[in-house]
Amino acid sequence: MSGQPLTDLEREVLDHLDEDVLVESLIDLVRMPSVGGTDVELEVQEHTAELLRSLDTDVDRWDIDLDELRADPWFPGEEVDRAAAIGVVGTTAGEGSPGLILSGHLDVVPPGDVGTWHGTDPFSAEIRDGALYGRGACDMKGGVAANLAVVRTLRDAGVRLERPVAVHAVVGEEDGGLGAFATLRRGHRGDVAVITEPTGAKLITATAGALTFRVEITGRSAHGSMRREGVSAWEAFLPVYRALVDLEADRNSRPDREFVGEVPYALSFGILQAGEWSSSVPDKLVAEGRFGVQIGEDPVAARIAFEDVVNDVAVKDPWLHDHRPVVTWPGGQFASGWLDEGHTLVEEMTDAVTSLGKASPAQAAGVYGSDLRLYTGIGGVPSLHYGPGDFRLAHAPMEYVDLEELADVTRALLVLAMRRCGVHR
Repeated sequence: MSGQPLTDLEREVLDHLDEDVLVESLIDLVRMPSVGGTDVELEVQEHTAELLRSLDTDVDRWDIDLDELRADPWFPGEEVDRAAAIGVVGTTAGEGSPGLILSGHLDVVPPGDVGTWHGTDPFSAEIRDGALYGRGACDMKGGVAANLAVVRTLRDAGVRLERPVAVHAVVGEEDGGLGAFATLRRGHRGDVAVITEPTGAKLITATAGALTFRVEITGRSAHGSMRREGVSAWEAFLPVYRALVDLEADRNSRPDREFVGEVPYALSFGILQAGEWSSSVPDKLVAEGRFGVQIGEDPVAARIAFEDVVNDVAVKDPWLHDHRPVVTWPGGQFASGWLDEGHTLVEEMTDAVTSLGKASPAQAAGVYGSDLRLYTGIGGVPSLHYGPGDFRLAHAPMEYVDLEELADVTRALLVLAMRRCGVHR
């Protein structure tokens, strides 16, 4: 499938894309270790605000009122301690509200065991064999660099747009989405949004949700040499674990669309803590993790399904019957999100890609929670994901983004911006 042929003006604008500057801007972003909740999460926002000012956009930079946000009944949750957060939106000149929003988050997860990076500094932004390595390179500073390059290229080409393009630079996505939530609550809207998460050359038009859970199991302590005098919280947890794994299998037996991962609605245990002394029977276990929300499912219903399974195990188990597990839901609470079927944004994004001689991108659903559900939900902004990088590299050691793919995605976003917002000399 070939898209609408590029116009002479579109080709001229594309010729102004400076790939060296695109890569340099990504290097600068990756070298800022903006792990959620750290001071650098603030610094990267200030850096991006200054970049947007230098690109002649109208910049709204504000201190997010975290107390007010947390009191909002729709607050999406958070999993790290924050004393402050900054919102940043840059909007190009043009009439009316933005015809296109390009959104991306600048917070990253910790790099993990540095030894798994094979001698590479996780924040070095090292370039090797056409790829740039570093925590956040793929998820998703590559996408943010592409968004900034769209605005930079339009400015360098000396063209004007009939409608504005807005760049939303947000934080807190990895632990709930408070940055996007704050941006939407501030009133920033547009006709459509492309969230430049890594999509592996696909259009992600729906995303599953993910709820952070905590299960507390009580045991009874005893000396390890007399373990039968106690009740191991670890052993008491095992039937709960097995029942929840069975629940995951049942909830994934009938997916309603093609997903990018093997388990659309995954259950995973990220933290397990039990015991305080090696020769004592552990009297408490705490398990924390994430529980997938099906597309279109009310998160309340998902929580009830999880809690019902835990309660059913407890009713049948002699120890847990009298020592009930406690289930709570701290941290990020991602609902699912989706773009309405048949929305023109899919055709427009596809046409922008194929106009450049690239293969038509397949549509799929994402297995992960993202800011998409905030834009399409409380924001009422039709949105999809399209960005550079392979989502399987997100949060992984030796995370990287292919630089040729980064440039290709930037060109497609440029074409979309010109066609959606109307480009003129």
